[in-house]
Amino acid sequence: MRQVRFFAVPVLALSVIAFPVRARAAGDDTKTARGTVSAMTGSSVTVKVADKEMKFNVDEKTEVIAKGAGTKNRQAQAKGMAGPKLSDVVKTGEAVRVSYHDMGGTLHAARIEAVASAGDGGGSKSESKSESKPAAKHASGTVKSVSAGSLVVTGGGKDWTFTVDDKTTVIGVGLSTKAKAKGSKLTITEALSAGDKVTVTYHDMGSTMHAATVRVSAKAKA
Repeated sequence: MRQVRFFAVPVLALSVIAFPVRARAAGDDTKTARGTVSAMTGSSVTVKVADKEMKFNVDEKTEVIAKGAGTKNRQAQAKGMAGPKLSDVVKTGEAVRVSYHDMGGTLHAARIEAVASAGDGGGSKSESKSESKPAAKHASGTVKSVSAGSLVVTGGGKDWTFTVDDKTTVIGVGLSTKAKAKGSKLTITEALSAGDKVTVTYHDMGSTMHAATVRVSAKAKA
């Protein structure tokens, strides 16, 4: 069962915690780099990947998943800001995994996720997601049902059935607070319920569609 560990926030105080995320075209080449943050500015983050530095542009479309990000977001909003700055959530020297797109030589960070280590054996590596798994796709709709192993979403006039597991991440406003109040991590059935509006990022594995990320844009009305 998937346990919600982190909270995702947009960075640079340019957008609020509200989804859905704009879906990219199917087949978009998303790459991943894993390493250690070596520098940050208001519009970029530099990550040391193996023996080289990689500089990524960040903007209001960049998502950050890190422990404590939800608290930082609430603090920023209390000060009248739309969201926290990247440097409020990610620190220099921290190990991260960056999902990015090569925009003709300019690297745009779509997602920055805090990880336990920079890589096996203290090293780092850069790899293309398309080399190890199908390109990420997106589907938006309303949760029809959810269980420990599957999620059914109704959208576009049909039902989409996704497999979920310990690699599935659920992102949404209030989930970190709910987990804190419970005193333990949330399962996917505790994080999602029928009627929730969601956007699912998934990989088509041939016979199944695996949900990598489920973003909650609106909770079902009580």
